[in-house]
Amino acid sequence: MPFKSLGLNPKLVQGVLAMGYGDPTPIQLRAIPVVLEGRDLIGSAQTGTGKTAAFALPVLQRLLKPVAKGPRVLVLEPTRELAAQVETAFRDLGRFTEFRAAVVHGGVGYGRQREALRNGTDVIIATVGRLMDFIQEGAIDLRNIEVLILDEVDRMLDMGFIRDVKRIAELCPKSRQTLFFSATVPPEIEAVAKFALKDPARIVIGRTQSVNESVKHAMFPVIYDQKFELLIALLEKEDFQSVIIFSRTKHGADKIARRLKNENHSVAVLHANRSQGQRTTALEGFKNGRYEIMVATDIAARGIDVSGVSHVINYDVPENPEDYVHRIGRTGRAMSVGDAYMLAVPEEGGDCHDIERFIGARIPQLKLDGFAYENGKMPVVDTSRPFKNPMRSKKGQAQGRQGGGGGGRQGGRPGGRPQGPGNRPAQGKGGGKQAGRGNPRGGSSRSGPASAPAKASSRLRRGR
Repeated sequence: MPFKSLGLNPKLVQGVLAMGYGDPTPIQLRAIPVVLEGRDLIGSAQTGTGKTAAFALPVLQRLLKPVAKGPRVLVLEPTRELAAQVETAFRDLGRFTEFRAAVVHGGVGYGRQREALRNGTDVIIATVGRLMDFIQEGAIDLRNIEVLILDEVDRMLDMGFIRDVKRIAELCPKSRQTLFFSATVPPEIEAVAKFALKDPARIVIGRTQSVNESVKHAMFPVIYDQKFELLIALLEKEDFQSVIIFSRTKHGADKIARRLKNENHSVAVLHANRSQGQRTTALEGFKNGRYEIMVATDIAARGIDVSGVSHVINYDVPENPEDYVHRIGRTGRAMSVGDAYMLAVPEEGGDCHDIERFIGARIPQLKLDGFAYENGKMPVVDTSRPFKNPMRSKKGQAQGRQGGGGGGRQGGRPGGRPQGPGNRPAQGKGGGKQAGRGNPRGGSSRSGPASAPAKASSRLRRGR
């Protein structure tokens, strides 16, 4: 069914065609008519399936009918990159219509954003923190909002934005239309939906916890000391176009990037400690082919749309199983094919078990031919034993931030994994700023036999 059969204005169909889209994706096919009817909606589909156009097109159609001054539409995004990307999508899809859009996010000065709001806008695409700043200073009035869109709702919940999201929703008219879009729908979203939506339609495309069928994924077991060597060997063997490498930490991402540059790879880095200018330059350079590799934390795992990513490599096993789906969803987008690999050390078997249980499938363990494994033998990651992880709950997350195996401000999840190339975490004694996450046995990052008290302590921390 072509886009013109969905009841969209010809000017919007013209914008869609100008972007090179043919027929609508399943989420667009089902969501657009619902949104055009004015119903509230919870929409969920695998990453890379066109959720942005599923809400942008019917919203733009509403804006074709002029009414009192805006803003009339508010789109909330969890990150700056997503906010900027969604604004671009609105402008591209609505290029043959007349509407005004303003993007509001942190990492840059307030001046230009304040000026855009002062000049008037129909659509505000915003991150939660910066939006609250403008609301508190009286620069934004939400009394005329007709449509409230919460994009990547699960990510906003993970980032602790729920209180501010509720406050923003309360400032919008009760008669508004509210749309939730997310790649996964955890139980917490139901609680948010109760206060924000009225009798919502629900659209779920595919298994939102599953890996996109266009992505071939596998696990490469390796001992920690050989992890970077295996990464280089994989890059040399694979015929890649562009690669995203995910690190669990900002420091680890910087270290991976430096070592890759020493191997003569062109590398961009994307994480929260980079300035907004650096983040924009990295993303644009990766999109236009200036950089062949982007090393990133999970800031790039959600919604970042870069066409032509042929490979995703999880240098570190992700913190939460759902992040595995989001990370490898950066490849195989828009019905293309892609490869996703994970470098896993034997001690991470429990975490890999959690991922396999989450996606409902086994991850094949592969050996890289020609790689000089230590002792000539590929290690095995045992995924048969579950890892009961307190980080699945908010309470567990707070405990993890206070420092499990390492303690201190930079301490991570209790009994966490070693991280980053050569970035061995501090031993679990100190409580200083740079204390690390310890290894899965609760001691230092080097694997070795743990004492009985250490094992008991580790079991307690893991909730066993």
